Amino acid sequence: MNQLEKQKNSLWPIFLTVFIDMLGVGIIIPIVPTLFFDLDTSILPSDMAESTRYILYGFLIASYPFMQFFGAPVLGALSDRHGRKPLILISLVGTLIGYLVFAQAVNSHNLIIIFLARMLPGFTGGNISIIMSALSDVSNEKTRVKNFGLVGMAFGLGFVIGPALGGVLADSERVSWFSMSTPFLFTALLTLINIIFLHFNFRETLAQKRDTVINFFTGFKNIGKSFKTPHLRVIFSSVLLYSMGFAFYTQFFSVYLIQKFNYSPSQIGMLYGWVGIWLIITQGGIVRRMSGKIASKKVLPISMLGVSIVLATLLVPSNPMYFYFINPLIAVFHGMTSPNMTSVVSTQAGKSFQGEILGINQSMLSLGNFFPPILGGFISAFNGNSSYPLMASALFVLVAWGLFVGVFLKQNLP
Repeated sequence: MNQLEKQKNSLWPIFLTVFIDMLGVGIIIPIVPTLFFDLDTSILPSDMAESTRYILYGFLIASYPFMQFFGAPVLGALSDRHGRKPLILISLVGTLIGYLVFAQAVNSHNLIIIFLARMLPGFTGGNISIIMSALSDVSNEKTRVKNFGLVGMAFGLGFVIGPALGGVLADSERVSWFSMSTPFLFTALLTLINIIFLHFNFRETLAQKRDTVINFFTGFKNIGKSFKTPHLRVIFSSVLLYSMGFAFYTQFFSVYLIQKFNYSPSQIGMLYGWVGIWLIITQGGIVRRMSGKIASKKVLPISMLGVSIVLATLLVPSNPMYFYFINPLIAVFHGMTSPNMTSVVSTQAGKSFQGEILGINQSMLSLGNFFPPILGGFISAFNGNSSYPLMASALFVLVAWGLFVGVFLKQNLP
């Protein structure tokens, strides 16, 4: 099978797999903050201090990327050794179990089990880095950004349908037997469908397997390697800072909506769905048209700066309707940044090292998603204000942009 045939046979199963996976992620976006901060639906005692809620919320959100930090590079290395398909299936099984346990924990208001239910799929949640490796297996220099943009479009579709659907599934006023656990049960069903679909439709993309040392502390090794290797140090530092900045936004914007504007899960879901539409337009249209015409290193200085500027405007509106104009701009600039950043990282390694290099990239992303919820939780608890994490969001992205433009581009690397 030649490269073109292999690409055609792999792209759509990958697209649908990511879409179903991200639909499940999107469904729970408006639910988890509500479980902590909406006193009518919270799983926490009604007399618990708001500062404690911030801290517990931060640690729960951080538990997923913390486990992913250990699991993703292991899965990435194993995918280089055994193939992409079996490792994606394993990761999805962990996700399925996690959603089922989470639903039960919500019903029983068991906070400890809720943490465990997020940590298991966190460890097995390295499927995105493996999928990126699979895309690299069937991509060349001209199609890499376009194919990464296809995955971004699947992300966008998941975020269009998922959050809005999650808000509906948690609303007992629409259907009497709907509850806060229903979105997790539905997501478990979607994940099962994803596993079955992938098993029968995804063709292995790895042409040449290689032995890779498997170590549960590979994440630390990856971080060390990224900072010690000259051609990796700056780009991965930029990835880390950017992911931290964007994580402050994704993890605390819903909290900000609940705390300041009393948003319900349904309202949060509708806003995120609107943002997802613009992510689809960007990565399914703009990015694919730009691929091969404008180099990633020319796109990123504009798109990263755009993300930082728009993030800084989130605290301005006193009317939440303005978010329907502001947040799409974040989606557009981030939709341009994400696939182009992944493409730049991917070009730093040869074909046989895609799993490893993207595993390192996932380690940086996991690390970038781990610190913000904890920092944001303590900052918000100390100040009693959920706006500070959004300020940090704009600042970290701005520093990431400065590092990329001021240092990486001057190194004249691929």
